[in-house]
Amino acid sequence: MGKEIRTIDIIIPTYRPGELFLRLFAMLQKQTVPYHRLIVINTGQKLMPRTTREMLTADSRTVLRDITEEEFDHAATRAFGVSLSDADCFICMTDDAVPADTLLLEKLSEALTEEGTALAYARQLPAANADEAERFVRRFNYPDTGRKKSLADLEELGIKTFFASNVCCAYRREIYDQLGGFTDSAIFNEDMIYACTALKAGYSSVYCAEALVVHSHNYTAMQQFHRNFDLGMSQTMHPEVFGGLRSEGEGIRLVKSTIVHLAASGCALQIPRFLVRTAFRYAGYRAGKAYDKLPERLAVSFAMNRRGVRKALKARRNRA
Repeated sequence: MGKEIRTIDIIIPTYRPGELFLRLFAMLQKQTVPYHRLIVINTGQKLMPRTTREMLTADSRTVLRDITEEEFDHAATRAFGVSLSDADCFICMTDDAVPADTLLLEKLSEALTEEGTALAYARQLPAANADEAERFVRRFNYPDTGRKKSLADLEELGIKTFFASNVCCAYRREIYDQLGGFTDSAIFNEDMIYACTALKAGYSSVYCAEALVVHSHNYTAMQQFHRNFDLGMSQTMHPEVFGGLRSEGEGIRLVKSTIVHLAASGCALQIPRFLVRTAFRYAGYRAGKAYDKLPERLAVSFAMNRRGVRKALKARRNRA
């Protein structure tokens, strides 16, 4: 058993926070283990509704900081949030991940007390409006059985060894500081990059299936393309993590399993739409993997995080 978790801070980057964020905030107040501080890093001061700002500032446990859209970065923004925390454990969440019950903080903090555990991420459940394909994908990626992972699992799990998600992920601060925290900049995958660093340093990560958040998306085909462009680009930018690890095999297994499930569950009519989205997802991923061979304007237009991609391309030019 590792050290006891005495204090927990929650770090949430927000962008145009809406109804889901209000539900998230309400559920955080009901947790069996209370948090110490809620640190909200909001992109675009004028983009947060006045009533939401008033709700946050009325709570003495909330720390609210505004940044510009140009300043946002998946890794750096979260690292800024961590710099405002002095808790034993911090939990990164997105502003649309709603705790499914009152045990989220309790289960994640318990997982971190295991000796040598650097991070623990939650299980994501589909929202009520998720279609059947999205529901199956959530179950595929987030099964109901948890697992502790170390570098020894690399041969069995491949790239999934380093899988973690800042949709809802808890970190032990002492280890985070020792490892140097999140990478300086990332357009995507800052969570997996950190998990890789931790496992290569001899620590472990935990998929905590008892810690539950409701989080899913019904992305259009083009949204899938943009999102997976960022995914592919981030993998190419970080060969120290993803180099030599093929992720296509896992993707093919997911596609085949989803098709079988849709056919068996009476949802065969959803298969063509799922295949179209899959094709766009793969095209975006392959384009992202080859981002450095594309004209800069085209690469930016392909991205979901366009400001982040533009910044990354500029930094790459400056280093060249």
